[in-house]
Amino acid sequence: MFKALVLRELMTVLRQPRMLALQCGLVTLFTLLVAVRWPTDARVALSGVRSQEVFQLFALGLLAIVLLLLPVFPATNIVREKQQGTLALLLNTPLGPWRILFGKLLALSALAAIIFATSLPAASACYAMGGLSWSMLCSVYGLLVLAALEYLTLGLLISSHANSTDAAVRGTYGTMLGLSVLSLGPHYFFQGTKGALADGGEYLRSLSPFAAMMSLLSAGDMGGNGLISTTDVARRFMIGALVISTIAALWTVSRLNHTIFDQARAAGKISDDQSWQVQTARRLFFLVDPQRRSQGIGSFTNPVMVKEFRCRRFGRLHWLLRLVAVCAVLSLGLTYAATAGTLDWGVETIGSILVVMQVALVVLITPSLSSGLLSQEIESGGWQLLQMTPLSTWQIVWGKLLSVIVPLALILCATLPGYVVMVYIEPGMKLQVQRVVICLVATAVFAMLLSAAVGSLFSRTATATAAAYTVLLTICAVPLLIWLGRDAPFGHDVVETALQFNPIAAALSVIRLPGFRDYTLIPANWWFLGIVSVISLIVLLVRTRRVSRAR
Repeated sequence: MFKALVLRELMTVLRQPRMLALQCGLVTLFTLLVAVRWPTDARVALSGVRSQEVFQLFALGLLAIVLLLLPVFPATNIVREKQQGTLALLLNTPLGPWRILFGKLLALSALAAIIFATSLPAASACYAMGGLSWSMLCSVYGLLVLAALEYLTLGLLISSHANSTDAAVRGTYGTMLGLSVLSLGPHYFFQGTKGALADGGEYLRSLSPFAAMMSLLSAGDMGGNGLISTTDVARRFMIGALVISTIAALWTVSRLNHTIFDQARAAGKISDDQSWQVQTARRLFFLVDPQRRSQGIGSFTNPVMVKEFRCRRFGRLHWLLRLVAVCAVLSLGLTYAATAGTLDWGVETIGSILVVMQVALVVLITPSLSSGLLSQEIESGGWQLLQMTPLSTWQIVWGKLLSVIVPLALILCATLPGYVVMVYIEPGMKLQVQRVVICLVATAVFAMLLSAAVGSLFSRTATATAAAYTVLLTICAVPLLIWLGRDAPFGHDVVETALQFNPIAAALSVIRLPGFRDYTLIPANWWFLGIVSVISLIVLLVRTRRVSRAR
């Protein structure tokens, strides 16, 4: 039965037609990662510098591919079986929770092994150039295996708690971005200092596979800000990955029983039915009482927008206010860091942290809100109900887009105090801050429309969400890989052209961050974001009108 479970899990994925296209695409991509930095002459330096440069780009690209493609498979595994009713049948077999988890993990690990196997010819080419040792090659692949194991177990854990596949995909990608990117922030702030905060930032940085890979390849200290670190980040990451994987596996096993189907919740009480003293106290405590009856939809309010807000958990007003409050507190913390750290780092460095944090927040939240605007209605059957209303296609699309625009606008406005303090400290940066704000707004609009357009091409919400995250993260990550190869072998013009497609690089170049200040990315990046946004809006409208045709 265990063998049948593994084969069922593996064959379900491998029989899909897109898996063949994925494998062919991976082989082509790995070949390009090596070919773009392959020596053009017949001579190779005895020091192996060029071989190390090629391998660095290859290793970072392979890590990015693993983090982009792998999490979607475990994220949808358990929750889909729970929705289809096959998980209850599986729990009634004599396999037990441990063998069920191990079987699923073994099948998913085989998918990761396929990705690694397709990369072996390119890795062999790097080794054939010389300058690389077997120990380095094995260490890199060992780190990749542990990173894959960590995100596979976390994806299964999140899938066991989620109630829908799209929620599981959002949670898994959010956790992945938090561990790999956001964990670098505290170290960037407190490096070079002493105390518990600096030690905590150092340990948090060790959770990022990118920092561990850069340390292992001796390619510099990611987020080092020019300071030399003697911490063995790679070893700490490997230990942390094993600990996190073990905890996630134990937690998932504890969930694999009949209680996973129990969704009992307290009914609660409507605040309008309680005394005026209780209503007043709840209004003062919550500001927006979640137990209060919602008011009717106004005559001039788009009902689709209200429907999206009330049906989506984070669309309710009290959740929006909590999100805005978190962003405001984060902005105030960055403002304090800007005030305290200006004499040491300069306003440009603090501004770059603000930019990276805001763009990361936009990239994390936007696809989860906009990718399922159309596919969720198709999958749930709600689109037929919308067609029965007197609303036009444009009104439906506009109402759905408004449900994404409002949260993004609140998030961007809540993080503006840091820029106000920057202008107060350095009045000469007023024009730079204005351009940065324009870049952030253009990035938010671009991410919203692109995610909505990509999501409209699919009929399943989980697939739409995963595709939107993959496309958006690819646009943000691939140009940065080319930037890492600046001056060897990519020239200034090639790197500048690639960075013009990256919204993160455009904002960092405006803020004059070292490494980006030599590239002129504005207004070419604005033109790119604007054109893609218009095309995405057209695709979304065409797909919506096509779905609206009578059947």
